[in-house]
Amino acid sequence: MLQKKRKVFIIGHKNPDTDSICSAIAYAALKNQIAGNQFEARRAGKINEETRFVLKYFGVKKPELLEDVRTQVKDIDIRYTEGAQRDFSLMKAWKIMKNLKVVTLPVTKEERLEGIITIGDITRSYMEEYDCRVLSKAHTSYKNILETLEGEMIVGDTEGYFEDGKVQVAAANPDFMESFIEKGDLIILENRYESQLCCIEMEAACIVVCSGSPVSRTIRSLAESRGCRIICTPFDTFTVARLINQSMPISYVMSTENLNVFSPDDYIEDVHDIMAVVRHRYFPVVSNEGDYVGMLSRRNLLGARKKQVILVDHNEKTQAVNGLEEADILEIIDHHRLGTIETMSPVFFRNQPLGCTATIIYQMYQENGVEINPQIAGLLCSAIISDTLLFRSPTCTEVDKKAAQQLAKIAGIEPEQYAKEMFSAGSNLSAKTEEEIFYQDFKEFTVEDMKIGVGQISSMSQEELEELKNRLLPYMKSEILKKGMDIMYFMLTNIWDESTLLLCVGDRAEDVLFEALNVRLTEDTVRLPGVVSRKKQLLPTVIAGIQLICGKA
Repeated sequence: MLQKKRKVFIIGHKNPDTDSICSAIAYAALKNQIAGNQFEARRAGKINEETRFVLKYFGVKKPELLEDVRTQVKDIDIRYTEGAQRDFSLMKAWKIMKNLKVVTLPVTKEERLEGIITIGDITRSYMEEYDCRVLSKAHTSYKNILETLEGEMIVGDTEGYFEDGKVQVAAANPDFMESFIEKGDLIILENRYESQLCCIEMEAACIVVCSGSPVSRTIRSLAESRGCRIICTPFDTFTVARLINQSMPISYVMSTENLNVFSPDDYIEDVHDIMAVVRHRYFPVVSNEGDYVGMLSRRNLLGARKKQVILVDHNEKTQAVNGLEEADILEIIDHHRLGTIETMSPVFFRNQPLGCTATIIYQMYQENGVEINPQIAGLLCSAIISDTLLFRSPTCTEVDKKAAQQLAKIAGIEPEQYAKEMFSAGSNLSAKTEEEIFYQDFKEFTVEDMKIGVGQISSMSQEELEELKNRLLPYMKSEILKKGMDIMYFMLTNIWDESTLLLCVGDRAEDVLFEALNVRLTEDTVRLPGVVSRKKQLLPTVIAGIQLICGKA
């Protein structure tokens, strides 16, 4: 078996922000130092411009994309069966299968899958084949014939192929033999001088002398002059006649078309569906590059292991990577309200009322006595600055601020100046589509059976935010129908004057805000001074408004 080393993926929410990405990277680095090198940071969506700036600034590669954590073929211990070559004899393939205790062999060339051969293919070739010309039709090499018959080529070249005549057993007298032997035939016979001479004179391509019988010098000389090969084998005539078709190359009977081949990226549920219809026992696995990887059986599926994941910066199912219900959640590190993720078994869950997940990760470095290098310090500091809007957000605590200041020293940055560069990079939205802007930082929630979505963009330019309003409102009115949501809000947050222009779409969007804040919309917008936090300010307000409406219903 190919034993797969278990990886643990540390991953943030969909539409990841700077905290989600940087916390995943930093926590993976911490876990690898204290628990072994098997933790990898991943991302569940596209990286935004702000995060891209942060990673480039500190020279860190972006995590690989992981859009679905359902169990895949790559999560199974696949049996590696070395590929046979297409010119192997049927007998050789049979012996390999017997030794390996398998019923299917892959046929490969330079690690590329060419086909498969099964016990059934070999059996059918033996039981259902009555054509005495099949050996030549299969373009059988003399090397295969020698190997199968455990013979010795005493006249002629071992290279080359039997490719023209038929296979005959010379059991009759020479006079009768002349009526059925044709040029290019392969003749099986015993140590009868007259029969051997007749075959050579009738221009047989090869004679197989059985029972280890000696061949006279005269016959050898004549055969050599006439271009007739002579093979000597220890087997008797009956055994040779029974075995010789097993020297055919497997290329003659192997399957090459419409193969059921799996990729390491295929999901197990799809594999189950195919295996339920196709009654093979083993199926080849081929990489995306076309290389043969191994063989997969139904028994392998029984040992399928779920992907192991650690979630950071979220605990809402609607925000989590696809397929999470099929994954094995080991830990959750978050700073948001308790959400809807359920686990099959107890997990390590750390949730603190702080402004940023990165602050929690920083504490865990300290608790484990692990030194933070400048790169990781820069990532964590950037995440705190981003999530707290440089300490202006009401979610920011003194713990966050103190952590950011200490991390800034390690990273060698000045928070105020660095924040300006980071926010400027993140608010450069002119070249982005409405879809890219809208889903850059968008989260979905379910409250009292109402599906709501809240997005946010922060900028230092009020003019840019006004322009975004005109672009995003029409897009939101179209998107709410496509997504089947009840309400969509989008926060256009001005970092410097600490206010938000809220875009509102949905039949109950205004009612919810009126119940909670006693405000009315103007052209589907409302300005909210002092509101900069989705988590601590807007979302609790929206939830309260929905609950008031539902209570009156």
